[in-house]
Amino acid sequence: MEKVNKLYILWTNGDPITSKKMVNMYAKNSLIHGWWEEVTLIVWGKPAQLIAENEEIKKLIKENIEAGVKMTACKACADQLGVSEKLEELGIELRYWGEPLTKVLKNDEKLITI
Repeated sequence: MEKVNKLYILWTNGDPITSKKMVNMYAKNSLIHGWWEEVTLIVWGKPAQLIAENEEIKKLIKENIEAGVKMTACKACADQLGVSEKLEELGIELRYWGEPLTKVLKNDEKLITI
């Protein structure tokens, strides 16, 4: 079986500095520099609201998408925070992530949680 060079980043920290200086920076640079072939950034909780309200973070999200980062967010969180429409407008896929995250974990896939 071929090993997939894929990374998931589970982003739950709503701090703007962490967003800028770790989450978004690492996700984009991972693809640009070939550290990973595929990067999926999962937005869960407070970061959904941060993205919807912070213009600088929106810009970083757009740059990530342009670089090839797969952007997705927990639909339940986005709905509860009232930001689903704003996230979709940015090109972020909304889905219920409980079951898919469980599969990622059970399959021992590469996951960073921030």
